[in-house]
Amino acid sequence: MAKHPKLKNLDPADTLGMADKDEGERIAADAAERIGALQGRLIMEARRSVLVVLQGTDASGKDGSTRAILGALNPMLVRMAGFKKPTTLELAHDFLWRVHAVLPARGEVGIFNRSHYEDILAVRVEKIAPESVWRPRYQAILDFEANLVREGTVIRKFMLCISKDEQLKRLEERRDDPTKRWKYSPGDMERRERWDDYVEAYQDVLEKTSTDKAPWEVVPADHKWVRNARILSVLADTLEGMNLPPAELPDAR
Repeated sequence: MAKHPKLKNLDPADTLGMADKDEGERIAADAAERIGALQGRLIMEARRSVLVVLQGTDASGKDGSTRAILGALNPMLVRMAGFKKPTTLELAHDFLWRVHAVLPARGEVGIFNRSHYEDILAVRVEKIAPESVWRPRYQAILDFEANLVREGTVIRKFMLCISKDEQLKRLEERRDDPTKRWKYSPGDMERRERWDDYVEAYQDVLEKTSTDKAPWEVVPADHKWVRNARILSVLADTLEGMNLPPAELPDAR
């Protein structure tokens, strides 16, 4: 397993060497252009897919990251999914059942805004199920992702890391701004009381489920421009590293 630094020691306000917001936005725009050009090759090849997994605490920027990625892509060829509390139907199946149905098809980019990791993270911290239920899911997810990779899915997982103070600021903005209030839930404030428990759970996920084929990238997310620049750059580099063949005219026959 790939090793990750301790989340408690990370600086969520790190700019990753970017001088300022203008530089971050230039990096993001350049990466978005590269992604847009490469998406056509992925579609035409139609043999592989890309899955982007976004995880993080409430208000860490999963929605904003999703918008940034979508802004670089043709949304008609993107598979979007979010994972909230399981429905009665979903609970009647194994925890990965609902994930299989929304995976990207060959030629598509998939974006998970929250993901199958919620069935460890939230279940563990909120004590929805005992450890005997959630503990074996680490290995189940490793096996699941390894099979996706074998079948041609390239996986990139991003853990968005914000500070507790920045989270409070964003939650208060959601509560006080009528245009953002649709994203606010009193439960968000209640979960802040279990901040340390979530950090511990996230750390375990990083250490137990980051592999060479499906790595986790921890992204400082106090600055939205840093977050977007880093995620888009990794995605652009990933697509370039796939050595996608140039798009050719289809056979006229």
